[in-house]
Amino acid sequence: MERRQPPQTEEGWYVLHDFRSIDWDAWRDAPERRREQAIEEGMEYLTSSERVDDADEGESATFAVLGHKADLLVLHLRPTLADIDALERRFEHTALAEFTERADSYLSVTEVSGYMSQDYFEEDETADPGIANYIESRLKPELPDSDFLSFYPMSKRRGPDHNWYELPFDERADYLSNHGEIGKDYAGRVTQIIAGSVGLDDFEWGITLFGDDPTDVKELLYEMRFDPSSSRFAEFGQFFSARRMEPTDLGAYLAGEPVPQEDEGSHPHASGDTGGHHHGGSKSDGHHGGSGGPHGDDEDVRSELEEQGVYAGQPHGEDVHAVVLYSEADADELFEEVDGLRQNFDHYDTHVKTAVYEPRDDDAETAVVSLWDTDRAANTAAGFLAELPEIVRQAGDDEDDSWGTMGMFYTVKPEHRSDFTGVFDDAADMLADMDGHRKTDLLVNREDENDMFIASRWDSREDAMEFFRSDAFSETVEFGRDVLADRPRHVFLA
Repeated sequence: MERRQPPQTEEGWYVLHDFRSIDWDAWRDAPERRREQAIEEGMEYLTSSERVDDADEGESATFAVLGHKADLLVLHLRPTLADIDALERRFEHTALAEFTERADSYLSVTEVSGYMSQDYFEEDETADPGIANYIESRLKPELPDSDFLSFYPMSKRRGPDHNWYELPFDERADYLSNHGEIGKDYAGRVTQIIAGSVGLDDFEWGITLFGDDPTDVKELLYEMRFDPSSSRFAEFGQFFSARRMEPTDLGAYLAGEPVPQEDEGSHPHASGDTGGHHHGGSKSDGHHGGSGGPHGDDEDVRSELEEQGVYAGQPHGEDVHAVVLYSEADADELFEEVDGLRQNFDHYDTHVKTAVYEPRDDDAETAVVSLWDTDRAANTAAGFLAELPEIVRQAGDDEDDSWGTMGMFYTVKPEHRSDFTGVFDDAADMLADMDGHRKTDLLVNREDENDMFIASRWDSREDAMEFFRSDAFSETVEFGRDVLADRPRHVFLA
């Protein structure tokens, strides 16, 4: 008897969906002092969880559940089951726990499988940085800042007519690939966290969808119902719908007041502020350069550049956050894919722009640049962009033994375009003879020939700074004041 090939899997963080119902009769009858204590201790627990005070890395978020199935959802992602266990028990020691009952829960673990990229499991994980980064974002996901959440468990059918586990591996992979193509049409509108629960809970996967517009989630799921991967092989548990809320809104929630307390049109997480706690799962260092300045808030570099007349951005990258990936795909094919993603990204207010930049050097790769107002939004976009054709690397990940700079926003006055490219060619010749210089490329926006960026790679930071201190660079800066329509900014990639 032939045994079907199971996909290889890799696991990441454990996920707990903790659904709680409020005992409203007990809440109404409780003395005011007891209710205040419950709110205070509940807020402290939820805030501490979202700051991830209890572990080295992870994520947590609080939601108000809609409908009769529960009232509150506390969603935890942590590296170990011990972390999850401790969080569950710590809640029971709060005064708030006395007014709640657990309505439901679901335990799972984030995973990726060979259906997504068999090469990832068969080759060295560093062979394709783009895929590796995307997989890392699936194993250690950041919870989106979206207002709406939909959670449901699901399994693959094992019936007499349709048995998923009797299909050959390639056939299963094709089903899932076609299923995933539907999801790409909702990039930027719906984000998902897929976690495996075989042997951990009643179903085989737990699916959590996030979006600002609940109808986007509804339309996505409705469209997927007609795909054979769902229509023939999927079985679902009950669905939970919820809205994101701040821990500080707990009192308002229990008082029956609207949450969030801010204007309904803006989400309290939109600023990307995590209360000063750096989540270990974040890729903000080394993956995205806030185009306002250097990684690690290197004020010495920023100050030194200011002295040279170079704008290095505001202290903490408040300007924009950039994702830059390089692809060896045909530029026309790449642009078509990027344009589809961009139309979905445009649904978000935090999206600044996404564009394809083609190199003037035929030996260099084409670049995709995506700019966002917040680092979290850039992280989310990076996951979708990593799936573009033939991504070979992501800026900031390419070489551990070097230092990179990226000058962006070179918007050239049309009448001076040839002057600008001529000066770049002269500078490139000079750079070629400099100690510590590895390469410098000029790339041009496919849709606007006057929009360019310059990427350089050096042996060390000091080598790059030697150039920035040089008279030749000062002369280039002065020249730029006459030919550029906007002030360029520099991104430093660790």
